[in-house]
Amino acid sequence: MRFLHTSDWHLGRSFHRVGMLGAQAEFIGHLVATVREREVDAVVVSGDVYDRAVPPLSAVELFDDALHRLADLGVPTVMISGNHDSARRLGVGAGLMGRAGIHLRTEPSACGTPVLLPDAHGDVAFYGLPYLEPALVRDEFGVERAGHETVLAAAMDRVRADLAARPAGTRSVVLAHAFVTGGEPSDSERDIAVGGVASVPAALFDGVDYVALGHLHGCQTLTDRVRYSGSPLPYSFSEAGHRKSMWLVDLAADGSVTAERVDCPVPRPLARIRGTLEELLADPALAPHEEAWVEATLTDPVRPADPMARLAERFPHTLALVFDPDRPPDDPDVSYARRLAGRDDQQIVEDFVAHVRGTGPDAHERTVLRDAFDAVRTDEAVREVAR
Repeated sequence: MRFLHTSDWHLGRSFHRVGMLGAQAEFIGHLVATVREREVDAVVVSGDVYDRAVPPLSAVELFDDALHRLADLGVPTVMISGNHDSARRLGVGAGLMGRAGIHLRTEPSACGTPVLLPDAHGDVAFYGLPYLEPALVRDEFGVERAGHETVLAAAMDRVRADLAARPAGTRSVVLAHAFVTGGEPSDSERDIAVGGVASVPAALFDGVDYVALGHLHGCQTLTDRVRYSGSPLPYSFSEAGHRKSMWLVDLAADGSVTAERVDCPVPRPLARIRGTLEELLADPALAPHEEAWVEATLTDPVRPADPMARLAERFPHTLALVFDPDRPPDDPDVSYARRLAGRDDQQIVEDFVAHVRGTGPDAHERTVLRDAFDAVRTDEAVREVAR
């Protein structure tokens, strides 16, 4: 069976205030053309179809167009909800859509119920694991302490139990929206805990033939059987080095996997440039970036006059301007933002406790702080669902 693995469309999202709907529509056209030209048997979309729980009408219309075009090709599509989607909204009409070959998996309770798609060698079972917010699904999975690894492990137990009851030789594909240890995040993934707090080991998915991951925006291979497709478009300048693509996966009769990257259309290249304003305006080596979307970091010791207007004369698509004067690390004027760079919320709060009290939090206090952050995130998730 040949299937196309994609994720993180984020329909309705902009890029530094530049609307991306046209580029997203171009990607959908590219996806449909790839399905037709490469004789794809199925499409999997591993979450974050939309960029927010209540997407704009234009994004919903584009999603509707994508579903109609895929259904017209007669190619089954399996989708799960991500942390940016409202699972309940995305799942409306799932039963009816399933009759047209569009299979929406948004309910945690259905993790162990696959979409069965046959080929010449038997069935392939596609299991959809939507984004599982631990505090909201702990009762469903009967776990004592809510955690990403705990609830995903319980979901995978259901997958393996169902698969074990199926005829020998049944192949399996799992769609999951999660931060798996070893994956490289970027700045555009909101609500992600870096540093292992909310990550899960790749070994958690042992026992299935292929794991189609979503959540991280860079295309990545964690193992031959566990991959991120990444987002089809860039959503932050930290993705300037990304090659945006989808995975074209061939699943053989014996469950072996081969995968090929299929590049996505590039609406405009990204460039991060750094130097004094005069250097950026004069450096001939920067000529290739003159038509790119640009993030410029100015290192002038004193902020120059009208920097954005002057940059736009050479780089008309400059979207972001950062001031980072070249100063020694111990300079008292080093910015607060630079001191916080690369530190998550938990680390920042622990540093604050150490600054105020003279000593950092102990193990119990770190647990209290972590539980507080989890409670805030859970409350936000509940309010999104209720909107």
